Amino acid sequence: MNRNTLIFDGHLDLAMNAVEWNRDLTWSIGAIRESEQNMTDKPDRSMGTVSFDAMREGHIRICTATQIARYVKKSNPLPGWRSPQQAWAMTQAQLAWYRTMEEAGQLQPITDRASLDDHLQKLDTDPGYRAIGYILSLEGADSIVSLDYLEKSHAAGLRALGPGHYGPGTYAFGTDSAGGIGEKGKQLLKKMEELNIILDATHLCDQSFWEAMDHFNGRVWASHNNCRALVPHNRQFSDEQIRELLNRGAVIGAVLDAWMLTPGWVRGVSTPAGAGVDLEKAADHIDYVCQMAGNSLHSAIGSDLDGAFGKNQCPMEIDTIADLQKLGPVLKKRGYSDDDIDNIFHKNWLRFLREAWRK
Repeated sequence: MNRNTLIFDGHLDLAMNAVEWNRDLTWSIGAIRESEQNMTDKPDRSMGTVSFDAMREGHIRICTATQIARYVKKSNPLPGWRSPQQAWAMTQAQLAWYRTMEEAGQLQPITDRASLDDHLQKLDTDPGYRAIGYILSLEGADSIVSLDYLEKSHAAGLRALGPGHYGPGTYAFGTDSAGGIGEKGKQLLKKMEELNIILDATHLCDQSFWEAMDHFNGRVWASHNNCRALVPHNRQFSDEQIRELLNRGAVIGAVLDAWMLTPGWVRGVSTPAGAGVDLEKAADHIDYVCQMAGNSLHSAIGSDLDGAFGKNQCPMEIDTIADLQKLGPVLKKRGYSDDDIDNIFHKNWLRFLREAWRK
């Protein structure tokens, strides 16, 4: 597999790492790790895998990049902001970071078919072009104070949104919780349809997932989700959910967090080598979706690398995000053709966006 095969990563928390983790992604991975040697405030200190140079090295030149800020009510034990206004302010700090990275030539915003095609053309024709293209997504909608704020976000470039994250939320219930989308969730989905914002089904609990499917008629994807048949947990999709997404033309990005790749992972105790977590495990989830679909047109990569875990909790072959290229030979060995691998590496996400942005 040519190491220059284009990869579209469907889920990276770039701004969270920069603004909350205080990582300068213009540094090398080595420099970031060295700067964190004595830090213990986050579970992946000194073990991060993502920097702009590492992305360029691995030809991960386009991604979906997030804003993320959870609002938690007093009864919610999860960490987060105490008001939706505070959560909104954090997402705006993250947006400001994206803008400064655009000014520095590190990132290029992609908001429609024209900007998508322009970025891809520059990658093909301009050897001096260094920008990484990104589609802006909001992970968890709690920071949307009112629907007016969703309109502001769309005007600022937001093109995908996951209504829930972990626990109960304002607009939906997420991972490790149970409940529906309620009237506020229905209103959110209606406004998303009007604005042509992609619904990210990732993290929705089962009830919220099915209610969202019933009330949303726009385009749906799952930026970073694995298969419940392989790892039995509510964070993963059941076969019924996968079938629903396939019927709606969705793309499902395989996530590389070890606990979502293999059963029995214990955070802070298990190790990739000890638990046998390798890229074959990631390929298992990719292959499961492909077998259900009967083709390679719906599975992709949504690595979530450095999404509160580092190389301590991802496939053992991954030292930096550049090592995503190693997934190609793993799939090739399973009988996937070059065209299949191109679909999984980038073409499926690209086709989805071009279809979603037809108008």
